[in-house]
Amino acid sequence: MSARKLILDGDYGIDDSLAALYLAHQPGVEIVAVGSVHGNASAATAARNALTVLDVAGLGDVPVAVGAARPLAQPVQIATRVHGSDGLGGCAPAAPPSGRRPRGVAAAVQLMEALRAHPGECTVVATGPLTNLALAVLLDPGVAPLAAGVVVMGGTVSAPGNVGPLAEANLAHDPEAAQAVLAARWPVTLVGLDVTMKTWLEGPHLERIEASRTPAGRFAWAILQHYLAYYEERHGRRGCPLHDPSAACIALDPTLASFASWAVDVELRSERNRGMLIVDRRPFVSPPPGAPPVKIATDVDAGRLVAAFVDGLLAEPAV
Repeated sequence: MSARKLILDGDYGIDDSLAALYLAHQPGVEIVAVGSVHGNASAATAARNALTVLDVAGLGDVPVAVGAARPLAQPVQIATRVHGSDGLGGCAPAAPPSGRRPRGVAAAVQLMEALRAHPGECTVVATGPLTNLALAVLLDPGVAPLAAGVVVMGGTVSAPGNVGPLAEANLAHDPEAAQAVLAARWPVTLVGLDVTMKTWLEGPHLERIEASRTPAGRFAWAILQHYLAYYEERHGRRGCPLHDPSAACIALDPTLASFASWAVDVELRSERNRGMLIVDRRPFVSPPPGAPPVKIATDVDAGRLVAAFVDGLLAEPAV
């Protein structure tokens, strides 16, 4: 059986890195390419972090490209409070810096190249702002139908926002890009805060990671310290939500979640709620002609997902 091909696109902070480590350990998965984007860190820093994570995972041959340094139509925002100045909670030195360098092409171009090289085979797992995906579809609209799927960590339907009352960070950090991606002709699945705020890594699962002696386990425990402190201060519990790892897990096993298909849009004009996901749940409203419905994860088997994530993270790397 051929491997399931993934293209990863993210802002390579702590939870993107955990998601990539998980995916790297899954049997039957091939990571074809990785692109960085602004968000948890600068795009250049995120690319360096991605190279480090791939080296930890034993995937030193996976190409990494630097992506968009800023959003399409607003100033860049870097989440240093959540992810630290280096995107890895101050723990980038937890593993030796990679001797590799990013490719000399932009992440959007690499994405287009990969989709055209493997038509209908690649699932894109996007765990940061969607600027690279938007640029790719703006440069070449024909690449969208070539993706087997696009799984996005982003948005919220009923849960509170995390960068505003109703807005989630990945969409709000580039609302125009999010709108362009959701309107494109590729099958999009959104895994947002309705799911990820239920998948908390805490208790015995944290203890397993702390006790692990695998390279991935040691690296994960080091970068988790800043993240755990941030969420404990904010939510009063020792643990953290698995935002990007939840999207990664659901990309490989959709049975972990429940879904609904709705017509969606992104708010671009509201000063207070710019970047919020607008979901029209009226049963008689359909998506615009030519646009596929967007599948949204509405609930999750949280216990099974968290256990699967930790098992995968701490497993021996897939051969």
